[in-house]
Amino acid sequence: MTKKVVKNLTVLGNKVKPKYSNPTSSMIECFPNPSLNEYSIEFTTDEFSSLCPVTGAPDYGRIEIIYTPTNLCIESKSLKLYLGAYRLYQGFMEKMTNKILSDLSGVCYPKDMQVSGIWKSRGGIVTKVCAYYSD
Repeated sequence: MTKKVVKNLTVLGNKVKPKYSNPTSSMIECFPNPSLNEYSIEFTTDEFSSLCPVTGAPDYGRIEIIYTPTNLCIESKSLKLYLGAYRLYQGFMEKMTNKILSDLSGVCYPKDMQVSGIWKSRGGIVTKVCAYYSD
């Protein structure tokens, strides 16, 4: 990675205080795709949480992100901080999954992307929401 690329990454290698209530696409940093080959990148976390907009109770889930980069790749530390910002953010599971897709695809402009939210059981029902983007 060149020095110019590293200068553009403000989160990586620095201490950053996490935010827990206001996830925005501006939190996500990208770097130039180092390969001309077509390939996919996958991110997975089992530590996602947000709040139910009706009860205020926490919702817990697994977030899976799979995308084919074009010119930019998502920097993983900024992604971790972005996903952590949902902790006190209220919204239905469908909203969370689609917001993540919109925010991520809006900063890295992938060839395609899928974001899946697999939400912990409520009343014996596991909910899986899959959102898709294709250029």
